[in-house]
Amino acid sequence: MRIDGLPPLRDVIERHGLQAKKALGQNFLLDLNLTSKVARAAGDLTQTTVIEVGPGPGGLTRALLLSDAKRVIAIERDERCLSALAEISDHYPNRLEVISGDALKTDFTALAPGEDVKIVANLPYNIGTELLVRWLTVLDWPPFYQSLTLMFQREVAQRIVATPRDDAYGRLGVLAGWRTDARIAFDVPPQAFTPPPKVTSSVVHLVPRAAPLQADVVKLGRVTEAAFGQRRKMLRQSLKSLGGEALLQRVGIDPTRRAETLDVEDFVALANLI
Repeated sequence: MRIDGLPPLRDVIERHGLQAKKALGQNFLLDLNLTSKVARAAGDLTQTTVIEVGPGPGGLTRALLLSDAKRVIAIERDERCLSALAEISDHYPNRLEVISGDALKTDFTALAPGEDVKIVANLPYNIGTELLVRWLTVLDWPPFYQSLTLMFQREVAQRIVATPRDDAYGRLGVLAGWRTDARIAFDVPPQAFTPPPKVTSSVVHLVPRAAPLQADVVKLGRVTEAAFGQRRKMLRQSLKSLGGEALLQRVGIDPTRRAETLDVEDFVALANLI
């Protein structure tokens, strides 16, 4: 499909030999109508520098540029994709910067200092959750980005937006609920990808809260890790290493409760007393 004067993505993949690699968590989104929908979910991009992780052959990259993003910085680990991305850069002069490297080793705060930044990405499945946790737990808040619009497996997306007593509620739900307003924008069926994954995907949109409850990021991480690491046990047991029943009584939480019944405020209160 051609909507921007560039070759269809299937032709690009064939010409550059870009068959998706499972080891890199790659599933390419080729439908430019869908990639445009992802770009629209991020809102107005005209004054924004967009950071994209894992552009692959550039389907979402093209949609972001077509949506008049001021600038796109794309981080790609797979060197096979660089020539295809260079063609997009030539088509949109001075608007696309491609960084060849590993997103897990990238200092995102240094990519566009002083600029309005949004992160929009069809994240590689094998690093998506780790990147999200890093973005949610940056020390400086409000963070360097205005929003996150990210593609995940639907199971992960449900964990991000989960609230207390949901089956999917856990550490991700606490961190996302603490610092952001998070919602699932829409689902994407497996057949939209090449190769098609075995699961449905979802686009999640997260907007940072201007003034989340005050808590030490590291301590909150310790509390949630301990509580949900033994989620079927009572909190007096799962939090034993952090003070157990005595800690819970100081906060006024029944020690016989389980982690999935606590809300964000409870976890923050526990973290602040460690």
